[in-house]
Amino acid sequence: MKKLLMVIDYQHDFVDGALGFLKAATLSKGIKEKIRQYHMAGDDVIFTMDTHQSDYLSTQEGRLLPIKHCIEGTQGFEIYSDLKEVMYASDLIFKKPTFGSLSLGEYLKHQSYASIELVGLVTNMCVISNAVIAKSALPESSIIIDSRLCASFSDELHEKALDIMASLHMHILK
Repeated sequence: MKKLLMVIDYQHDFVDGALGFLKAATLSKGIKEKIRQYHMAGDDVIFTMDTHQSDYLSTQEGRLLPIKHCIEGTQGFEIYSDLKEVMYASDLIFKKPTFGSLSLGEYLKHQSYASIELVGLVTNMCVISNAVIAKSALPESSIIIDSRLCASFSDELHEKALDIMASLHMHILK
């Protein structure tokens, strides 16, 4: 049975843009290698992209996090450049207007994966949201979080999110 790697929101605005933070940039090499491994094994890779429009500041998220980021069509919206080197044309991309992607969940519930591994940003927001969606869509698949290839702007929130995901029967790689 195939495996799936989900690369969550590894976009310029989270790495070196409007919401970028130092730890985020350190993940690039490891995420690239993980993508290569999945491709070489014939497994699937999916990317999610935080996707906002010019009216972002008038949305609920924009009012609560009033920093324009991942505005579709901008450089900050793009998948981080290093990862583009290892992306395949067959890799699926799910654009999402909020933390989790319902369309990703709809897609996953019609698939059959032995495991789904998540890497990317931000652990306590988009990673946890999409991990829960994956667990809900495929409750018998093993959900794996590579904590070494996820990060948050807050180490404390990163660890709390990992604890919560572990309590939801997800396997945390340390």
